[in-house]
Amino acid sequence: MKITNYTTANEEDTIELGRLLAAGWTRPCVVLLIGNLGAGKTTLAKGIAEGLGSAKADDVSSPTFPLIHEYGEEGDLYHIDLYRLDTVAEVETLGLDEVFSRRAVVLLEWAERFPTLLPAERIEIRIEAREDETRELTVTELP
Repeated sequence: MKITNYTTANEEDTIELGRLLAAGWTRPCVVLLIGNLGAGKTTLAKGIAEGLGSAKADDVSSPTFPLIHEYGEEGDLYHIDLYRLDTVAEVETLGLDEVFSRRAVVLLEWAERFPTLLPAERIEIRIEAREDETRELTVTELP
């Protein structure tokens, strides 16, 4: 297990960190974005999309209502939000196993609520918003 900590001062810093992190990932890759509402999960996803060359930051939005956004010409980035789902059965209807098997980076928000559905090999990024608008990010590579 490898753990790395980062601090970002503003939205642009968080996007830039996403770009830098994504540059070091190989596909397939499952990444959990963990944090409270408003912590900066989608902001980080914007940078990840740019870092992978899948989309421009302005084209990335929260998948809270559609649940899944797919980016890139060949679907090389999936951004999935499980916030509105309550049971494992509901999550299973999304076909995550199929998505996990693709040569893609899969960003999952609120997936920590369904640990039995997650692959053992993954990256977890915990984001904590501070009162001074900075963000503390802890990146854990498992196993």
